[in-house]
Amino acid sequence: MSNDPTLKRWTAKRTAAVVLEIFKAKTTAAEAARQYDLTVSEFEGGIEEAQRSMESGFRARPKASARSMSQSLGKPRRSWARPTSRTTH
Repeated sequence: MSNDPTLKRWTAKRTAAVVLEIFKAKTTAAEAARQYDLTVSEFEGGIEEAQRSMESGFRARPKASARSMSQSLGKPRRSWARPTSRTTH
């Protein structure tokens, strides 16, 4: 990633790219912090979040996926493509 002086905010995609570089040992959190004028703790927070997401992804049924599946199983789905035969007066 290049050091862009016009950079106003960090997106999730940009943070993920730098965290991935740290995971691959292409850079360190300290080097990235210096390069992008941020604190090491900001990158460490991203690293911790990525580790939690990876751990969840390696589970047989990740927590978020299991929760969304159980919620969707209890609700009947309505097909919006079918026209209804009711008329309103």
